[in-house]
Amino acid sequence: MSDPFFFGYGSLVNRATHIYTPAHRARLSGWRRAWKHTQGRQTPFLTGVRDAGSAIDGLVALVPGADWAALDQREEGYGRHPIDQGLTVEGAMPVAVQVYAVAPETMVVQADPAPILMSYLDVVVQGYLREFGERGARDFFATTDGWDTPVLNDRAAPRYPRAQVLTGAETALVDALLAAVGGRVI
Repeated sequence: MSDPFFFGYGSLVNRATHIYTPAHRARLSGWRRAWKHTQGRQTPFLTGVRDAGSAIDGLVALVPGADWAALDQREEGYGRHPIDQGLTVEGAMPVAVQVYAVAPETMVVQADPAPILMSYLDVVVQGYLREFGERGARDFFATTDGWDTPVLNDRAAPRYPRAQVLTGAETALVDALLAAVGGRVI
């Protein structure tokens, strides 16, 4: 495989939100996720942060023809970083893989943080459920920081542009796992 791949660890795990194929389950050691606020964004979003003692599951998927433009537009606000170690992929190992993460200098601390969108969280957890089962969804919560940020329940009128419809069981699991990490829904 000579074409480049990306490693997705948030909404890109949910295959219903993109057209990138083939995609393979993967694990990236030395990273975890965090909900972060950044300059120029009203709501927080997930970013990868380096952490030698952690590993996160996700998907690697092909960037057709090495044309990063559409994916870069979708992932606006993130920078691409080559992965040179710590990646394990189910199936054939891609030659070149990059991960999107926010540059630390663009992150901001807010005294009154804007809330995480529930519609965004739902998309991410649905992806983990479909790819890795309930264990994967639980691991997502365990390897993500920032659960002290409030969560806005926008399910009735989703604000997240790639919102998906969840089943009743998926919704109940998201709610239970969020409560287990002390998440506060507003």
